[in-house]
Amino acid sequence: MLDLHDLRPNPEVPHWGSYGKIHVRFGKALPGSPPRRRTILAVPEFEWAIDGLKVWVEQLRPRMKAVDTRALWLTERGSRVAYRHANQRFALIRDDLGLDKTLTLHSLRHSYVTHLIEFGYAERFVQEQVGHNASSTTAIYTSVSDDFKNRMLQEALSRVHGQKEESA
Repeated sequence: MLDLHDLRPNPEVPHWGSYGKIHVRFGKALPGSPPRRRTILAVPEFEWAIDGLKVWVEQLRPRMKAVDTRALWLTERGSRVAYRHANQRFALIRDDLGLDKTLTLHSLRHSYVTHLIEFGYAERFVQEQVGHNASSTTAIYTSVSDDFKNRMLQEALSRVHGQKEESA
């Protein structure tokens, strides 16, 4: 449900232009509640996504048969891409590549959370990026790599050993 006007600049990163923030107007809500709004900030580690989005918006989308729509993502007929269609297309590509059938479009959201944690972003920042009310929900999404675990252990050991050396 993103529209072109949902792409916003971030004054902290002016060289990203209109791609520094995405305003989500129709986020998942609790039953009986209105859609939850939030702003997702672009982060430097995913600058490649900004580059891809810029190519889509500025070069490819204008070639589509968009009639009276400001929808960000369009079908070949110029209408808004439905979530169901995106899921089906993702599954076809996944199957063509021979990837595990448990991999879904939603898995990318889990990967995003994991990468933000591994890049060192604060848990509260990550929680707000994905629009979770509780940190426990965000924790379910996180599946850090062995490299990350080993790095965290090394940092902890360095802190412990460094403190012992100072006090001796």
